[in-house]
Amino acid sequence: MGRSEQRTETFFRLAMVLKGADGGIQLVCGIVLALVPPMVVSGLVHALITRDLVGDPDGSIAHHLEHATQEFVDGGTRAFAIFYLVLHGIIKLALVVALLRKIRWAYPVAAVVLAAFVVYEVYRSFRTGSVALPVFAAIDVVVIWLVLREYRKNVT
Repeated sequence: MGRSEQRTETFFRLAMVLKGADGGIQLVCGIVLALVPPMVVSGLVHALITRDLVGDPDGSIAHHLEHATQEFVDGGTRAFAIFYLVLHGIIKLALVVALLRKIRWAYPVAAVVLAAFVVYEVYRSFRTGSVALPVFAAIDVVVIWLVLREYRKNVT
């Protein structure tokens, strides 16, 4: 194995560890979110706003945070967030384990799943104006490239 291949293998393993950690964090957050009553979340946000921890209690950040919390508590956002985080976390963890064990079918599945995440991240970034989502999408594109490169290397 040449130096370039070793470096790519190292990047691949690092990407898998980071994706696994990300999946684990998402799974834990989804479970915590499911266990914590909505009124606790609402109370925490209210405490942040009234103690000036996010700026002026009558300012735009406080207003936005209050509105988002209300939507989270009363709307379907909480259920969606729990479902998304738990499912996303489980899928990532399963794929990372399969890829690190070099299970052949996992490579194309991971590439397709990550591509779907990229499409969704780009879509959500246009809908929400998020700056972070395109960065996550770009990272996922790099991970897709690493996964496909590993796949080609392990198939031949």
